[in-house]
Amino acid sequence: MRWIWIDRFLSFESGKCARAVKNLSMAEDHLADHFPGYPVMPATLMLEGLAQTGGILVGEANDFREKVVLAKIPKARFAREARAGEQLTYEVEILTLREEGASIAGRIRVGEELLGEAEIFFAHLDQARSRQVFGEQNFVFSGEFKHLLALARKAASRDQGEQPAPATPTA
Repeated sequence: MRWIWIDRFLSFESGKCARAVKNLSMAEDHLADHFPGYPVMPATLMLEGLAQTGGILVGEANDFREKVVLAKIPKARFAREARAGEQLTYEVEILTLREEGASIAGRIRVGEELLGEAEIFFAHLDQARSRQVFGEQNFVFSGEFKHLLALARKAASRDQGEQPAPATPTA
């Protein structure tokens, strides 16, 4: 099973920054066991949501030609746990974007309160070697991630007052 830790994007500026949200609900499996009687979202899962937000931003900057994988988290700090009923906002910005990978700075908030922050490095898998090991399919950027990005772009064009392109008649 592949878990997506983003519910939707609030904003997305190609090659620069993005904001996404995750709504925490008691219906989520991990809250039932972590911890009984005091359900909290583990910091590792908050980091994963931040990494997914940043990874999509980095992948989109290269038109998803590269397989982007989390390589290193040199710095991460958390003020407290996130609890059921809260809405997490993931804010990421690209610090560096190079051929071999990228780095982002990210923050996790509940409202205006800063819950955590991290610096995350991503690696671009070598195309030739990656194809030999994993095949042609981009296993990192699944349809779910691309769908979230498409929804963000659609909302952005609506917010900017752009009219959607007219439907093309079919024969």
